[in-house]
Amino acid sequence: MRVFSLICSTIAVLPLPAIAQDLASWNDGPAKAAIVDFVTAATSENGPQWIAPEDRIATFDNDGTLWTEQPMYFQAAFLFDRILKMAAHHPEWKEQPPFKGVLEGDFSALPANTERDLMELVAVSHAGMTEEAFAEIVRDWMATARHPRFNRPYDSLVFQPMVEMLDYLRDNGFQTWIVSGGGVDFMRPWVEKAYGIPPQQVVGSQIGLEYQVIDGKPEIMRKPEVFFIDDKEGKPVGISRHIGKRPVIAFGNSDGDYQMLDYVTSSAGAHLGVIIHHTDAVREYAYDKESKVGLLQQALIDAPTKNWIVIDMAKDWSRIYPDLH
Repeated sequence: MRVFSLICSTIAVLPLPAIAQDLASWNDGPAKAAIVDFVTAATSENGPQWIAPEDRIATFDNDGTLWTEQPMYFQAAFLFDRILKMAAHHPEWKEQPPFKGVLEGDFSALPANTERDLMELVAVSHAGMTEEAFAEIVRDWMATARHPRFNRPYDSLVFQPMVEMLDYLRDNGFQTWIVSGGGVDFMRPWVEKAYGIPPQQVVGSQIGLEYQVIDGKPEIMRKPEVFFIDDKEGKPVGISRHIGKRPVIAFGNSDGDYQMLDYVTSSAGAHLGVIIHHTDAVREYAYDKESKVGLLQQALIDAPTKNWIVIDMAKDWSRIYPDLH
C-alpha cells in the first residue's frame, strides 16, 4: 500500500502533458481534439497512422493563417509606403496606373487590381538593390509601421494559437514550412523571430534575381520583374521545387490555399488539412465569401467532403494575439 501511495503522489506532481501546455490558447473542442488525435497517431510508432520523422512536414500559409491580413495584406501596406517614398523620383507615376491610385491614397482599390498590377507594384518597389539592402528596409519598416486599427507593430499581429501550434508540431518532430503568396524576401527577415521558422523554410512569390560583382564583392541583385507567383496552383509547384516531397499537414485560410490543401490531403497515407475561418469581428475580423482579401468560399464548401478541419476563431481560440511587452 505504501508503494502504491508513493506512485500516486509522484504522478500527481508530474508536469501536464505537452499538449495542455503547448496549446494553451486553444479551447477544448472537436477541432483541437482532431488535430491532437492526428499528431498522436502520427507519432505513435508501429501504429497504423505512424508517419516516419523524415516525412513529418507541415506547411502553413502566412497571410490570414499565421497573422492578420485585413484590411489589406501587410506586404501591400509595405509596398504602398515604398511607392510613396519613391514617388519624388518618378513624376510619371502621377498619371500611370496602378501607381496613380496609390499616390492618390486610394488604398482600398488595391485588392481589386489585377494580379499583374499588384506584381508590377511589388517588382518596382522591391527591386534595384541587393538582397541584404532589401532585408534591412523590411526590418526597419516592421520596427516603425503600425496597423491602422490595432496601432501595434505588424509582426505583433501574429496569431498566438498558431505560434503554439507551430511549437507543438515541432515538439512532435514535424518540420514547419511557410508556403505563402506573399513575397519570400519580404517574409524571411522576420519570420524566425515571429514563428521560429528559419528563412530557408519559407516558400513564397519571387521577383527576378541576378548575380553581380559590385566593387569586387559578389552580390545578388533584385530585378524589376516577376519570377514566380506562389498562390493557388503555384503553391503545390512551390512545395515541389523547394521542399521536394509532399507534406502531410497543410494549414490555410482562403481559396488561394485550396490547391495546397488538396495536394497535401490527396496522398494515400495519413494527412491533415486545416482551414482558419475568420469569425471574430470583435477581437480580429469576420469575413469569408464576400471578402476581397482572403476570399474563402469554395474551400469552405468542400471542407466537409474533403475532411478538412475548419477552425472557428471565435469559438476555438481563447485569445488571438500575444501580449505586447
